[in-house]
Amino acid sequence: MTFTKTITKEKNMAYTDQFIQMGEAARSRVNAVKPNEVDHLLENGVIALDIRDKEEHDTDHIAGSKHISRGKLEMNIEDEIPDLDTPIITYCNVNYRGAMSADTLRRMGYSNVSYIEGGLKAYRAWQNQ
Repeated sequence: MTFTKTITKEKNMAYTDQFIQMGEAARSRVNAVKPNEVDHLLENGVIALDIRDKEEHDTDHIAGSKHISRGKLEMNIEDEIPDLDTPIITYCNVNYRGAMSADTLRRMGYSNVSYIEGGLKAYRAWQNQ
């Protein structure tokens, strides 16, 4: 099998075709939350889960969010959020890692998980309107 080496640049991120396909498949299986809905959800007990790398989280993140990088999500989520019914919204910078993480949590048995459509960048853009 050979992977396509085409790289798509979207919002300062570089994605391979395979990554985009995986991200789109995950997006089709989980619910997206609009950026303008996030604050209301957080005020009502939903946990924001930043799945970006530590350096990204340290640069900027949603106040009060939990951080577990995507690479350690499956290993650490049950210690951090043991209740499978906990409402969670995952986020990354744009879409795909957040959607893939939400899909992973769904497959692990978390029943109330979604991702922020457009990620942190869309959330910050909405805040700055």
